Amino acid sequence: MRKEDCFYLGKIVRKHSFKGEVVIKLDTDEPELYRNMESVYVEFGSNLVPFFIEKSSLHKGNQLRVLFEDVYNEEEADTILKSDIYLPLGLLPKLEGNKFYYHEVIDFLVVDTNFGEVGKIININDKVAQPLFEIDRDGKEIFIPLIDDFIKKVDREHKQILVETPDGLIELYL
Repeated sequence: MRKEDCFYLGKIVRKHSFKGEVVIKLDTDEPELYRNMESVYVEFGSNLVPFFIEKSSLHKGNQLRVLFEDVYNEEEADTILKSDIYLPLGLLPKLEGNKFYYHEVIDFLVVDTNFGEVGKIININDKVAQPLFEIDRDGKEIFIPLIDDFIKKVDREHKQILVETPDGLIELYL
């Protein structure tokens, strides 16, 4: 499985018992969706390795307590500690309306209600305090904050996002 065909689900943060159980901190608002998984991909170096789940249970909010097949003691659990966990993109729950996954809107055209066509989304920068659409407009980069009030419509069929930004924001980059 290739990493670009997967989404990040969380990280193995600690051991839970001497029997090899570990705790995965899930990166999701809906941890209950992942309670009954059969397997996950564990990142080792640049490889994703499938691990099958023998049993799991929700544990303190967004944490999942897991016993993997073939991990039955502390030493074996140590080998996967601090590893990132991934699932195939096809397992993401479908979002509707103006909700979207970041990877889903790459290459969407951004249209502003006042400005018109802005350009194509080339990336979403979520490494900053406020995530930003990174938009290419004929070689110039334009940044629009991902603010719910700015996003008026996500049109998946036509691969467009309609936004309404404050006057002058887009012109600032041109």
